[in-house]
Amino acid sequence: MAQDAYEKISLDLNFQKLVRDRTTFSWILTAVMLVSYYTFILVIAFSPHWLGLPISTGSIITWGIPVGILLIILSMVITGVYVLRCNREYDERMSEIISRLNV
Repeated sequence: MAQDAYEKISLDLNFQKLVRDRTTFSWILTAVMLVSYYTFILVIAFSPHWLGLPISTGSIITWGIPVGILLIILSMVITGVYVLRCNREYDERMSEIISRLNV
């Protein structure tokens, strides 16, 4: 019986659109994170002196520390955005599909 429900859901056009939307959104977030991370790596590789410069005169904190922290925060924000969108939009759409198909 469960196999019939899975087939019924997977053949539904609304479900297929939901999968496309979710996949597109997750690839966009993945691209943002990869571009950010690899930009950081490229700066380390080709301009490491910039990350070693102090933030202000006499400061022991260099630009590398806040940039690294911002990358960590960005990854948390991206994860939060994905979770919020899944909880608010994708879960609701999936519930509608399941209830409409009576599975």
